Amino acid sequence: MNRLSGLTLLLAILSAVFFLLLVFFRSPFPPEPLMSYQDALDLLTPVVLLPVYWLIFRRSAADPGQHSEELTFVILGAVWVMGHGMHLSANSIANLLAEGGSVPGLATDVAALTHLYDEVLSHYLWHAAVIGLAVLLIYREWHRPTGQETAWRPTGVGGLIYGLTLFSIFLEGGTVSIGMPFTAGVLVFGLLWGRGVVAKRPVLAFFAIAGGVALVLFIGWGVYWGGFPQFSDVGLI
Repeated sequence: MNRLSGLTLLLAILSAVFFLLLVFFRSPFPPEPLMSYQDALDLLTPVVLLPVYWLIFRRSAADPGQHSEELTFVILGAVWVMGHGMHLSANSIANLLAEGGSVPGLATDVAALTHLYDEVLSHYLWHAAVIGLAVLLIYREWHRPTGQETAWRPTGVGGLIYGLTLFSIFLEGGTVSIGMPFTAGVLVFGLLWGRGVVAKRPVLAFFAIAGGVALVLFIGWGVYWGGFPQFSDVGLI
């Protein structure tokens, strides 16, 4: 397995763990019972995932690249962390409000503001940065490929996992309006422009597979429900 294919598989697995599986750890966190284990573990999300993004960034091109690319990575990383941090705190407060922990008379305003930060602003910031980082990584590899062969087994498995993850976060996050065009775009780019070279562009192969998986799930979900209701709206979580 080459390094890039291994790193994309690692990104897929860690993204699934921190974006999807933490939802099953909602029991109270003993050191601070107002928090849950989900909240506590979610503090590690940017600490774990952004270094993996950085490793892929550094190894996706044949040379270190331009300072503008590094600056773009830093900006996108900052937006990623801002969106994640906003979501973490607001979601924790929203869960507490849902359990009846709000002060009577303040619930409406507090809940409305919390909803704005938790379900709207944070999701769009965070998910736009997820998309932006993917585009940046593809851009670097496309223009200055390393020549590494795509290891199809880990790339395929990683793409499958990451596609499911993208579908889930865009759907439940209410950001299908930006997530679905991205998944369609990266799939089309991989099929049309990358068809003859994708065997030596593992990052593009990874995101194209993920985009295809997510797009199929979006289409299936949209047809079945006649739209894109969140998992929580249809009682699945």
